[in-house]
Amino acid sequence: MSRLVRASGALILTSALVVPFAPTASASAPMDTPDGGAAFTLTVLHGNDPESALLHASADPEFGGAARYATLINQLRDEEAAGTGAGDDESDSRGVVAVNSGDMYLPGPELSASLEDGAPFYDAIATSYAGYDAISMGNHEFDFGPELYAEFISAVTEDVPFVAANVDVSGEPELAALEAAGRIAPSTVVDVEDDVRVGIVGALYPALATISSPRNVVLDEVVGPVQAEVDRLAADGVDKIIMISHLQNITYEERVARELTGVDAVVSGGGHEVMANPEDALVPGDEVTVHPGTGAPLSYPLWVDDAEGAEVPIVTAGSDYKYVGRLVLNFDANGDLASVGDRSGPVRVSGTGDDAVEPHPEVEAQVTKPVADYVKELGNTEIAQSEVALDGGRDPGVRTQETNLGNLMADSLLDAGKRNAEDYGVAEPQIGIQNGGGIRNDSVIPAGPLSALDTYSIAPFANQVAVVPGIARSQVKELLERGVAATPAADGGFMQVAGVNFAYDPERTAQVVTEDGEVTTPGERVRHAILHDGTVLVEDGEVVDGDAITIATNDFSARGGDMYPFRDADFTVVGTTYQGALEHFVTETLSGRITAADYPEGGSGRIVIGEKATTPPGNGGGDDDDDGDGDDDNGDATPGPTDKPTDAPDDKKPGGSDGKDDGRDDKAGSLPVTGGALAGLIIAAVVATGAGGSALYLSRKRKPTTDAGGLDG
Repeated sequence: MSRLVRASGALILTSALVVPFAPTASASAPMDTPDGGAAFTLTVLHGNDPESALLHASADPEFGGAARYATLINQLRDEEAAGTGAGDDESDSRGVVAVNSGDMYLPGPELSASLEDGAPFYDAIATSYAGYDAISMGNHEFDFGPELYAEFISAVTEDVPFVAANVDVSGEPELAALEAAGRIAPSTVVDVEDDVRVGIVGALYPALATISSPRNVVLDEVVGPVQAEVDRLAADGVDKIIMISHLQNITYEERVARELTGVDAVVSGGGHEVMANPEDALVPGDEVTVHPGTGAPLSYPLWVDDAEGAEVPIVTAGSDYKYVGRLVLNFDANGDLASVGDRSGPVRVSGTGDDAVEPHPEVEAQVTKPVADYVKELGNTEIAQSEVALDGGRDPGVRTQETNLGNLMADSLLDAGKRNAEDYGVAEPQIGIQNGGGIRNDSVIPAGPLSALDTYSIAPFANQVAVVPGIARSQVKELLERGVAATPAADGGFMQVAGVNFAYDPERTAQVVTEDGEVTTPGERVRHAILHDGTVLVEDGEVVDGDAITIATNDFSARGGDMYPFRDADFTVVGTTYQGALEHFVTETLSGRITAADYPEGGSGRIVIGEKATTPPGNGGGDDDDDGDGDDDNGDATPGPTDKPTDAPDDKKPGGSDGKDDGRDDKAGSLPVTGGALAGLIIAAVVATGAGGSALYLSRKRKPTTDAGGLDG
């Protein structure tokens, strides 16, 4: 029998998906240390969001990496069990648990190494050597569909359970079999000492279907199922309970923690927040994340009051194998949390300096070397030359405004839709739509060679190019409204477009849409939209009557991902992934040459702030300024492509993306200038071996991808 009913949505209110929750005034004050010390000390070693960063941290190869991480977490486990460095407030009676809050892998170059025929699942090997007592489900685990997740779980050491109290996997046979075998469960209990048991309850983001591809996996709201599991454990005599959750943003965990009772600590995942205290060493380039509600840096831990007024610490540990979190919990004789030890905080995964650790030899041999060799091969395959730097940054960038890389991606979808339309019996699309959350390199790729590896860093997911015919113009406007509904805040649903230019006013009413794509508040931001053939779709904020429009996008968006209001519109997948479309577009359609004229820095004016869209070139691109006076032919000043709100967003939203806030300054110049997240492994001289290598790579993949397509944005 199914463990859950379908989602009630109690925590999936529209506001919950848009605005982080501000903490209460008492949330930041830690509890006092008890007199007389603790009766029991439990150290929780924790990680989250490793996301296939198996080799090293993207910013610095001397930090991070699965091999160093395995060494450090095992070293810390031994030290904590022995009481090495224990404070005076800690007990001689002690125990250790190790947990991870999910997103164990992420589509991209490193994961692609595991998808080759006959290859082991490298992320599962790294996970097994970390020795976790429990792992929460994450959203990225479903990006390739439930089958690959089942394969990953099966490849991890058999004694590691995957926990989520609000998830029903009975509709997916492979996952259901793992649940029957005890590999998937609402919770688990760890015996840390002869008479001490620790309960670990899991939870996953309820709106999973809007950011990934869970298919027949059913999600419930969080508080009810988690509380039921906590109560069951308490009734069984378990008085120390940890929640490990992947709710996309630590402010979601805050809200949930306030509504629960009996949870002693929460380990958060999905938000990539960096929490630390002043004395904690960080990986170079990292900064402590600012709380979106209070504006204060996130100290370790973050305190909230639960439903009965008990103080609960919430912790997280960045992402990408860069930190092992160490939370020292002191319990009194009644089993109640009495204090958090001063030694608590993130421990960085370093390969240099006084805190350096040696890579775990087995992980180095079984994971690091084969994956590095594979990625290096991709990096050696040059597919194009770019005259201009390509901007794939997040904020400011593809989640806030038009960028030239966003245009390139949207153009590639439109190109693939047109090329393959006849073969698949669909109309040629007029518009291309790429959600900003699907562009993942989070960097500026410098002018020069573009490699096959770069295309996987840009477009790592399993998404297919899809053509959606017969979209009424009123619905096209709804889609455009959805693309700018979150501005000025960064959001994975921000839309990069091809074949259409539009202008919007961020001061006007933003669209509100349900998870199912039903528009409850029509947006009033999109003021003018014009196709590149000169057809006007929207004038003065009103839809202009006319023929329906055919759209090329990715199947994740076509299914309503990022809450795009396609509303179950029929679509046809046209035989290529969005990464494949990008590679074909730059190698074949653009003949291996990305020009500054076609893709200028700052964009070409496809999306502008104002009342009037930029005139399409030749009623097909650029402006119609024949006399060189800076005005277009109808006398309207052409808006600049870089026009954007002057106020920076002051929060991050959990909906539609992974909610990552990397703490960067809101300046384009602060972006890393790389050739992709793994550029440190690529040799300086890129050998031009032709575009065929990547096509061959796709043909060798272990699993088909037609049913996959999750982004998190």
